[in-house]
Amino acid sequence: MNPIFIVLPILLLLMFGLGLTFKPADFAVLLRQPKAVLVGTAAQVVLLPLLAAGLVGLFGPEPYLLVGLMLIACSPGGTSSNIFTSVARGDVPLSVTLTVLSSIITVFTIPPVLLYAFDAAGLGGAGAVKLPAGQLLVQNVVLVLLPVLLGMAVRRFWPDGAQKVKKGLDKAAFPALVVLVVVFFAANRQIIVQHFMSLVWMVSALILSVMALGALLAAVFGLPDRQRRTIVIEVSMQNSAQAIAVAGSPFVLNNEAFALPAVIYALMMNVILLAYIGWCRLAKP
Repeated sequence: MNPIFIVLPILLLLMFGLGLTFKPADFAVLLRQPKAVLVGTAAQVVLLPLLAAGLVGLFGPEPYLLVGLMLIACSPGGTSSNIFTSVARGDVPLSVTLTVLSSIITVFTIPPVLLYAFDAAGLGGAGAVKLPAGQLLVQNVVLVLLPVLLGMAVRRFWPDGAQKVKKGLDKAAFPALVVLVVVFFAANRQIIVQHFMSLVWMVSALILSVMALGALLAAVFGLPDRQRRTIVIEVSMQNSAQAIAVAGSPFVLNNEAFALPAVIYALMMNVILLAYIGWCRLAKP
C-alpha cells in the first residue's frame, strides 16, 4: 500500500483541526504583538530554509536527501506546536497565529525553494526530475489552505460542535503521526537504515541551530520569556505530514526518497523539543 493514501487523510485532518482552533478575531494578535509575529514568521519562513541551505553545503548529502531537507525546512509549522507551547507555558495565541500564517505563506514559498533545491542537487537539468510547481501550488491550496478555512468556518457557524470535534482531533493527532512514521519506516526501512545516522546529525543540527537563532532574535528584539519560548518551539516544529505528502504525491514529486529527512525530522524534533519543554517547566514561569 502506498503510504500517500495514509498521509493525505492525516494531513487533511491536521489542517482542519488547526482551522478549528482559530477564529478571525485571533488575527488581532497581529496588531497587539506585531514584533513577535514578524520575528517568528521571518525565522520560520526565511531563516530556517537558509540554515538548511547552509547545512547541505556543509554536510554534502546525496541529491534526494538535499531536496528532502530543503522540503521539510520550507514546510509550515506543525500543528502540535500549539500544544507544546501550552505545556511550556508559552503564548498560545501567538503560536496559533504563527502556525496559521506559515501554513498560508508556505503555500506560495515552497515551489521556489524547491526549485532552488533541485538546481543545487543537480536535479534540475535536462532529463532530470522536474518539479511541477503549478500542481504543487494547487495541492497545497487543496490540502492546506482549504481545510484551514473550512475549520474556521465550522468554528464560526457551529462553535459547540467545533469544540467537540477539536478535542477528538487533538487526542488523535499524535497517534496518527506515529502511525504515519511507522508505516513510512516499514515501507522504506532499507534506505532509512542506510542514511539514518547521517540524517540524524544533519536534522538535529538544523533543529538546534534554528532554536538558538529563534531565541537570539527574541532576545535582540526584547520579547518576553513567554513569547521567546513560543518562537523557539514554533520555528523548529515543522509539518512533517505535509512534507511527506509533497514528496510522495503522484501529482508532485512522486518519490518517497524525498521524504526521508521529514521522517527523521519528525522523530528528532519531538525528542529535542520535549527536552526543551522539560527545561521550560523547571524554569520560572
